[in-house]
Amino acid sequence: MIERYATPEMRALWSAEQRFDLWLEIELLAVEAQAALGLIPREVAARLRRAARRGTPARIEEIEREQTQHDVVAFLRSVAELTGPNASYLHRGLGSSDVVDTALAVLLVRAADLILEELRAVRATTAALADRHRYTVMAGRTHGMQAEPITFGVKAAVWYAELGRAERRLLAARESVRVGKLSGEVGMFAHSPPEVEAAVCAGLGLAPAPVSSQVLQRDRHAEYVAALAILAGTVEKIATEIRGLQRTEIGEVEEPFRQGQTGSSAMPHKRNPILCERLCGLARTVRGAVLTALENQALWGERDISHSSAERVILPQTTGLVHYMLRTLRRVLEGLRVFPDAMRRNLEATGGLVFSHRVLLALMAAGRSREDAYAIVQDAARRAQEGEGRFRDVLAATGALPAADLDACFDLAPYLTHVDAILERAGIPTGAGAASAGAPAVEVPGPTGPEAGDPGTAASRRGGRAR
Repeated sequence: MIERYATPEMRALWSAEQRFDLWLEIELLAVEAQAALGLIPREVAARLRRAARRGTPARIEEIEREQTQHDVVAFLRSVAELTGPNASYLHRGLGSSDVVDTALAVLLVRAADLILEELRAVRATTAALADRHRYTVMAGRTHGMQAEPITFGVKAAVWYAELGRAERRLLAARESVRVGKLSGEVGMFAHSPPEVEAAVCAGLGLAPAPVSSQVLQRDRHAEYVAALAILAGTVEKIATEIRGLQRTEIGEVEEPFRQGQTGSSAMPHKRNPILCERLCGLARTVRGAVLTALENQALWGERDISHSSAERVILPQTTGLVHYMLRTLRRVLEGLRVFPDAMRRNLEATGGLVFSHRVLLALMAAGRSREDAYAIVQDAARRAQEGEGRFRDVLAATGALPAADLDACFDLAPYLTHVDAILERAGIPTGAGAASAGAPAVEVPGPTGPEAGDPGTAASRRGGRAR
């Protein structure tokens, strides 16, 4: 794990101490299960539970480096050094992967739980943002070009729903890896019965794998990493949108920028979206791990070790990065500055071109064919874009529609009519913004009233005429 992008929780989870503690617990649970079956003396299991100790990570590493070239054997020797003769009952009938893979499953489940906790906090923040700005009107953009009016709340609702799908995927992947195995060297339980496996797994909160080879099958881990990568992609999507909306020429939102923070060593005016840019870069790293996880599926026979070295890198790294990314995204969304005035100003910059579809429909309702109506609207849009006047004025000059019908075409109300229903379908109730556990997003206010899309007035909820 890279220290710069490691959260304290993930750093502790993937520490050598945590891993070796889990290995020892698995060994002790196996001894106790064997004692319950009468395979070893009960008093031995009791003594081991009281007295068994492992060596420090430094000591285990020393034994591996200078003697064994095998981490599990080095671990067992360190336990024997501190525990005495009863340590000979440890690891009876087990293979190294019984311990390593089962411990890894526990770590992955715990990592998923940390990520899910952070993900749910991000979803709550996103729901609050969507609720707070459900009527904050802005230009929707397709292909990078203005399309039709939307609200910033609906944009945030799209994020909220996608994060919910990510949560469900991760829950499914967590269940896929929540299995252990103590089936021996090739999965045949030749030296330790399935009852031992069942007891150990129960003690760890895992389910026994229905069938295994020397290892748990790596499709489980590939699914897990893929779920993390898709989640990272959603984080990147949100960060990319914020970056785009923060551009000087757009200026509709801004990620948090603390007093005294430096944007550029040479240009003091710069307030760069560095947090969102960081998230985009880290998402690429997480995606890169998916290929490795997929390639780990194909092992020789009942197992080779080619997956092991790769997993020591990608599993702590991907879980750690995604946890860090979610925590950083929550920081961005909780401190996001939203500029409704800039949103409204940009929406009106084209002189009403965003209402072209409504003009098209009005012309068709007045008896024009689709082809004729499209040509009229397209020509008026071209002339407006080339500086011959505002779109509405150019249309009025054609006489194609009465003034009252034309006024109706430039009304925001139809775009706001179903906002509440959209957010409700996404699972965002009215009042989610007020109930947010995080700090409220900073909104820079502008003029009130329907012309400004003021979210605090009944008129804005119905919409208003575009200027």
